[in-house]
Amino acid sequence: MTVPAIRIHGVVKHYGTLKALGGVDLEVAQGEFFGLLGPNGAGKTTLISALSGLVRPDSGSIAVMGHDVVGDYRNARRNLGVVPQELVFDPFFSVRELLRIQSGYFGIRNNDGWIDEILASLDLTHKAHANMRALSGGMKRRVLVAQALVHRPPVIVLDEPTAGVDVELRQGLWQFIRKLNRDGHTIVLTTHYLEEAETLCGRIAMLKAGRVVALDTTDNLLRRFATHSLRARLAHPERGVALGGIAGEGGWVDFAFDAYAEVEALLARLREAGAGLTEMQLGEPDLERVFVEVMNRA
Repeated sequence: MTVPAIRIHGVVKHYGTLKALGGVDLEVAQGEFFGLLGPNGAGKTTLISALSGLVRPDSGSIAVMGHDVVGDYRNARRNLGVVPQELVFDPFFSVRELLRIQSGYFGIRNNDGWIDEILASLDLTHKAHANMRALSGGMKRRVLVAQALVHRPPVIVLDEPTAGVDVELRQGLWQFIRKLNRDGHTIVLTTHYLEEAETLCGRIAMLKAGRVVALDTTDNLLRRFATHSLRARLAHPERGVALGGIAGEGGWVDFAFDAYAEVEALLARLREAGAGLTEMQLGEPDLERVFVEVMNRA
């Protein structure tokens, strides 16, 4: 039987009187592209810190590729690569030197061939001998990704990897991460860019106040929670609001509906109310709407 890439069971963590994690149960299968979403303070970073052995839970257990992160820390850490949210780096070394040092932490020597491949994939070859202090924020983030990959871990955790990153780098980074996933690596992603999670992740867990409040495939979440939307620009938006719409700017009013058959009746009601429809847009369900609805229900 194949062991899960990550198994989290009954994990509780307190910081004084604050309960950061309130009994989290979660399994991520090998080869998944998994999303971990939640508002600020939901417990995502604490969970990742516990997963990587930086924080010890008060109770519960966590295993990476079958290795307990407390009882078998060395093997658990060897199977895990973490890209942190913060730009943490040593200012005294070049990019290549930093990757060689990181390799040494895992007892790996003479792996310049793999380092060259990572540098090329992340478009860092021309920065290989540059000091870390001389790099832009986006370049530093690429180096953090390279550090997480230097020991070839089967499980990779990306904590807000594209925060503050320009569009071009974001596209290049996701192209590389997708390739890693196709090659068999398990990817766990936390992000506030919900369109990224919707596009990339096959399954998603949503956290709120230290608990998992939704867990399903991305498609099922969209089907279960999200509604379609009709945006109408009205000459008299207040009349649209009286019919249950939500007012926006510039005369726009948003209406939610579950099936396209409802649109005809909605337009008829607007016409009868004399709302003065001048423009209209139809929107598909998206993860942002799902996220807001799940958080409100939770």
